[in-house]
Formats: sequence, structure tokens, C-alpha cells
Amino acid sequence: MKFIKIPIFIAAVFGCLFAFKTLAFAQTWTAATNAPNKEWWSVASSADGTRLVSVVYGGGIYTSTNSGANWSSNSAPTKNWYSVASSADGTKLAAVTYGSGAGIWTNSGVTWALSSAPTGTFQNYISIASSADGTKLIAAGANSPIRHIYTSTDSGATWTTTVAPSLSWYSVASSSDGTKLVALAWQTNAVYTSADSGTTWVSNTIPNDMWYSVASSGDGTKLLAIAQQSGLICISTNSGATWSSNSVPNQTWRSVASSLDGSKLVAAGPSAIYTSTDSGHTWISNNVPNYYWSSATSSADGSRLVAVAATGQIYTAQPTPPLLTLANSETIIVLSWPATATGFQLQQNFSLITTDWTTITNLVFITNGLNQAIDSATNSQKFYRLISQ
Repeated sequence: MKFIKIPIFIAAVFGCLFAFKTLAFAQTWTAATNAPNKEWWSVASSADGTRLVSVVYGGGIYTSTNSGANWSSNSAPTKNWYSVASSADGTKLAAVTYGSGAGIWTNSGVTWALSSAPTGTFQNYISIASSADGTKLIAAGANSPIRHIYTSTDSGATWTTTVAPSLSWYSVASSSDGTKLVALAWQTNAVYTSADSGTTWVSNTIPNDMWYSVASSGDGTKLLAIAQQSGLICISTNSGATWSSNSVPNQTWRSVASSLDGSKLVAAGPSAIYTSTDSGHTWISNNVPNYYWSSATSSADGSRLVAVAATGQIYTAQPTPPLLTLANSETIIVLSWPATATGFQLQQNFSLITTDWTTITNLVFITNGLNQAIDSATNSQKFYRLISQ
């Protein structure tokens, strides 16, 4: 378990009563100052948001194991890397290249290897997606004369050309188990879906537009598609059978990502990032610099976001630790924090000088919108903190 947030400390002393104002749960975008200035084109995340991978168009591939605080170059060759995907644990990666020598590459350890998928300039791979365990992959190409969708069931060792029609496929997405797939094509009025890992495909009606990116919930029922020309965002709650649009600012959208349950979404365009916490019904503009945001990704719970820009920047948004409050008597200490603040662990220490923090295993219960835990009072000082898991 890696702890990545600065904790909030509170000291409890026998016989004293402490009361603090509770702060709201929020997110803040922060520049990854240790990331190199590259033409970032795509980014993917592990389920917990700690392991990240990002590709450079005309460059290499970089990974992070601490939620984007630091980045390391991989052994990938210099290519026009266009899209990257990650397994839920971040150990199995796959990426595609565009242009000369286009191909599909995989990494299940420390090195990248060109897979057996068709290669060559005419392939022009643009998108790739992965199942949670990294065994099932789907990749697509956009430019004629070859515009196929390919699938793999063995982490990219072998590939199958699907029967999907020849269209300018710009984006693909997968359910967690890899059985439900969705493919989005440029300037069409159809979204194609598969319920059998790509063996068969169904055409679903959507407004004609320059569709660019699609995302899926873990179970494949909630889908989100974004367009470049009109700035349209469409959502589906029935695995793509029907689609509805909503009012969002007109942006030249380039990337969209979803939490596992499909409730928390992020959409990125050249000059803005918007988020939604109600499955895309309403959207909120995020306060980010005017960079050319090319790709965004999300942790499974939607609390940790990453956006990369073709202009060279990487930004992360992570949950701000909520304020921990406490009240004590002669025998017990009651610790409280907002029930909406998920993904935090309660720890204790008898000194701020040492690093001997231990997790409090007391049962946490919810009362009046607060997470609460009860600890035994002692005659000595004790410190508590909430820390991101």
C-alpha cells in the first residue's frame, strides 16, 4: 500500500475536548513538476490511481508508480505513440503507434515488445483498450485502406481481425471483463458494440458527428462518447442501444474517462477539462491552465484524475484529505470525518517525531453523514491522521 497524500494531524490529550469545523471533500489540479516536457498524447491509470503510463507522440513511453509525482522513461523506442492502456494493477500495458511502422506493443514487465498484430503504415493504429486483468485487448485503426478492429485474448500474444465494418475507428473501450466492447468511428451516425468480446458487432444509432473518444463503465452498461466538431457529449445507460445528449460548452473534445461505476467522468479538450459526478447529466468546468489537453484518465473510484497535454504538461487531481475531528471523555475518543470522503485510512501515533503510524482497526460506522470510529482514551498524548490508501 502506497500513501500519497499529506495527512491531517490532530492531537488528543486525556481530559481535553477538541472541536473542529468539518471541511468539504474536494479535488485540486496540480502540475506534475517532475514530469519531462514532452508531446504527451495518451495516458492510462491503474485502478487505484498510483501506477500511470503516458506515451509521447514522436518520443517514448514514461511510467509513474506514485500517482504522477515522478516519471521514469521506459525502454520503448521512439515512435509516434498514439494510445496506451493498462491493466487494473498497472503491471500489464499495451500501446499503439501511428504512421511509419505502425503496430501494437505490449509490456508485462520492464520491456516493450512488438506484438504479432499486423504492422505497417497503412495500419495507423489510433486506440487501444484493456480488460481489468490485462488479458483481453482491443485495438483499432482509422485510415484507409486498412481500417480494422483487432482483439486479443492472451495479453497481445496473438490477434484476431474482427468482422466489424471498415470505418475510421477513432476510439475503443472495454468492460472490466473484456466481454462488452464499444467502438467509435469518425464522422458517422453509428456506434458499434459487442457483447461477446468482439466476435459479433451491433450498429447503434447516434447523431452524425466527428466522434473522437469513448469510455465505458466497468460493467459496460454506461457509455460516454464525445465529438470534436460540435462539442457534443452523448451518454448511454444500456450498453449503447440508445444515446442521449446534454448541454455542455462547445469544446473540441479529445479524451474522456470514466470511473468503474460510470458515475464520475472527466472530459478533456485543447483548452479545458470538465468533470461530472452524475454519470454525465451535468458538467463542471475545472480550473486548469489553457493547455492542449490531449488525454485524461481516472482511477476506478473516480477520485484520482490525470490529464496530459500535447504542449508538454501533466496535471493530476487527487482527493484533498478531509479534516478529522474528535471529541473525548475520560474513557473514549470519538473520531469523525465526512462519509463522502472515501478511500482514506485512519491511523494513530504517540509521537510526531517517529514514523510509527499504525492503522486503527476499530469498526467505522456512519452517523449523520459522518464516518466515526471510537478509540480508547489514554493518559498520554496521541495523534491521529487520515491518509489516502
